[in-house]
Amino acid sequence: MPAFRSASPADADAHALLVEYFTMRAAEFPGGAYSPRYPTAEAFRSPDGVFLLVEDDGRLVGCGGIRRLPDLEDGRVFEVKHVYLRPETRGRGWGRLLLDELERRARAWDASALVLDTHHTLESAGHLYRRGGFSDTAPYNDNPNATVWLRKELHGVGPRSDRP
Repeated sequence: MPAFRSASPADADAHALLVEYFTMRAAEFPGGAYSPRYPTAEAFRSPDGVFLLVEDDGRLVGCGGIRRLPDLEDGRVFEVKHVYLRPETRGRGWGRLLLDELERRARAWDASALVLDTHHTLESAGHLYRRGGFSDTAPYNDNPNATVWLRKELHGVGPRSDRP
């Protein structure tokens, strides 16, 4: 079972995973026009966000985070960002566990919804998000790497934790 620990995306371990993730995405991106955007530490500071590292027996195997989007007018909306698991860990349900943990933390900060953007070629990720309750929504950003925007309403759905 994986463990989660908070980190700044600027920390060496987090940055190494993000480099790995962005390198993989660039190699697979249609047309070779992938534009990585490295996250800032400020965007993932509590209570406006968190960046998690995924560990298996002390070995880093993935990452993901949420950050509050203050410019959206429809409540306390948090964006899911940089969900990545190394290929050897996939198929174990750890992506679902990571999303559940990110959602739990968003609920603890009284989030009204989670949003995310992805690319239609990331079929496994799209299935993970949809099985987790996300559905299509209008684009909320101008991310050149995205072709799909998803949203999950949180109020009245599932348990709420008191602490992230």
